[in-house]
Amino acid sequence: MIKKYVYGNPIPTNAVVADIEPSEGGIQYLTELEMGGKIIFNYSMENDDIVYGLGEAARGLNKRGGIYHGFCTDVPDQTEDKQALYGAHNFIVVTGMISVGFFVDCASDVKFDIGYTAYNMLNIELTCPDFVIYVIEGKSAYDIVKQFREMIGRSYIAPRWAFGYQQSRWSYMNEDEVRKVVKNHRDNGISLDAVYLDIDYMDGYKDFTVSEERFPDFPGFVREMRDQGIRLVPIIDAGVKIEPGYDIYEEGRQYQLFCKKGDGTDFVAAVWPGRTHFPDFMNSGARMWFGSKYKLLTDMGIEGFWNDMNEPAMFFTEDGVKEFKDYVDSFDFNTNDPGKFFEFKDKILGLSNNMKDYESFYHNMDGRIVRHDQVHNLYGANMTRAAGEAFDQIAPDKRMLLFSRASYIGSHRYGGIWTGDNQSWWSHLLMNIKMMPSLNMCGYLYSGADLGGFGCNCTSDLLMRWLGFGIFTPLMRNHSALGTRKQECYNFGDPEDFRSIISIRYSLIPYLYSEYMKACLNNDMMFKPLSFEYPSDSFARIVEDQLLVGESIMIAPVYEQNAIGRYVYLPEDMLLVVFKSSSVRRYQIMKKGMHFVQAAVNEVPVFVRRNKLLPLCRTAQCTDKLDTSMFEIIAFTDDNIEYMMYEDDGVSKDYDNPDNYVSFAIKDMDGILGAVSPKTIVKLSLF
Repeated sequence: MIKKYVYGNPIPTNAVVADIEPSEGGIQYLTELEMGGKIIFNYSMENDDIVYGLGEAARGLNKRGGIYHGFCTDVPDQTEDKQALYGAHNFIVVTGMISVGFFVDCASDVKFDIGYTAYNMLNIELTCPDFVIYVIEGKSAYDIVKQFREMIGRSYIAPRWAFGYQQSRWSYMNEDEVRKVVKNHRDNGISLDAVYLDIDYMDGYKDFTVSEERFPDFPGFVREMRDQGIRLVPIIDAGVKIEPGYDIYEEGRQYQLFCKKGDGTDFVAAVWPGRTHFPDFMNSGARMWFGSKYKLLTDMGIEGFWNDMNEPAMFFTEDGVKEFKDYVDSFDFNTNDPGKFFEFKDKILGLSNNMKDYESFYHNMDGRIVRHDQVHNLYGANMTRAAGEAFDQIAPDKRMLLFSRASYIGSHRYGGIWTGDNQSWWSHLLMNIKMMPSLNMCGYLYSGADLGGFGCNCTSDLLMRWLGFGIFTPLMRNHSALGTRKQECYNFGDPEDFRSIISIRYSLIPYLYSEYMKACLNNDMMFKPLSFEYPSDSFARIVEDQLLVGESIMIAPVYEQNAIGRYVYLPEDMLLVVFKSSSVRRYQIMKKGMHFVQAAVNEVPVFVRRNKLLPLCRTAQCTDKLDTSMFEIIAFTDDNIEYMMYEDDGVSKDYDNPDNYVSFAIKDMDGILGAVSPKTIVKLSLF
């Protein structure tokens, strides 16, 4: 059951699609306080309550014990003390003796103190008086999540080719560098489906332009790559360069489509192109205009994009620099006060993404003038919306790849997300693991992290272990920063182990794509905590580093350096399959309980659940070459079982066609278990 409580005059966020009538009276479960201009809601937790949710947030799967802010923030050092990351996903579920969910639909900052100040107290704090709170009652945390997912609408559906392995770096500087990357993957037998173009493909970092010097025949180059099974995926940034004669700038200025300062002039900030304006994505006309520009690149053959810098990220503003100069001019450099040193340092760092700057410009929300900080969380979400709605016009019958850095619940219907500029740290691999169910709870199914880490220098073993987890995430992209170690797999000595691990991904794609599609179409989760399937198991309830992936398998990734394996808790008897490649593996039936499972750095352990099927296909160099006419079936069964695989063309939007489902069945025929399937089974392994 869902109840809706409206405060003030809320700004439309586009987060909820269900028609829910507002409820009268005080909010059930929450105690309301007003303190110093803030509205605070309190919820009293029991000692053993677990708190799930918040999507993209630091720390663990259970959010208890921390402070979190729903405020989209450009923060590459995602350490445990960071209270806000790139997305704002204000949905939580408290579960214990009772289960209740809260969604705070507010486009401004929302603070969640979840047992930090007082262990048994949950505090939700807002400074904006205009918002909506939804209270969801259910019989379990999983039940509440499914109600919430119905409330916010169907998740974005990516094309199947976007489940292939993807390679990125800031930046591949020209077409010859891209050719080299593709050739090295192909020559080393490493499967690959996409190469990303970061900001240097543009002409002077200008959106919807291509450098003629670096890519002299871009449409021809796109075709050349496509002939090799490779899609090119360019970046699009939020800022528009201020440059007379640049058509995007000239149009935005002519039709008043940029964000404004209080005096009515266009707001200016410095980002990659230098002085930039920000399109007013809160305005429907500006969204339509900006979205239409993607056609400039789709007409050249581009089939996917990643939107970036859309929190929006700002290096500095002219007003901020002027204020800093005044501070420096008055600074006493002879001081021996250590506090002044830290103050000086903070002033420098504070030039970027400064709150005063966010409070200094305005949006025209189709006639309603709103200061940016009141709608900050919607900016990146509406950039994604602009592109997603444009694709419905540009290519109405074709799926386009689209994902974003900044996000707010509601943008999950238009595109996926990646988890931002992480680091080559083992702790970030673990955070990636724990974040996936939380993202799924909030509707983000097409998601993943920068495998190997974006910043710092990755090591061979870290990349291999991260790929060992990344083969299960819908977005499987290796991405690294300018100035870091070259992170392509073939740059780490003998590529055989990397080739083998990525081959596992391609053999799993039919299953992973099927589970992703079924989760999208049924408003469900692809990644689930163990407690969602085993709610009465007290051990399963506290496990955070093992995940259920779809209906058939559990994963327990190894995420510690120099580890030869890890301890794994099995909530039921399972079949352990240790993959060394798509075709080389070992098997062991394991009983319910705690086990130490050995897995070398070049091995991937997968646990097949009892009376479930895991279909595998033959690997290929790209998704277009996958043969799904023949499968190998691994099953841990002592009964008649069936697996419904979702299989469509991976491109069109005929999602609800019943012909998209294919049945794999194991049945007892004359006392002998065998396979019954419209597919050709090349191998059947029963345990």
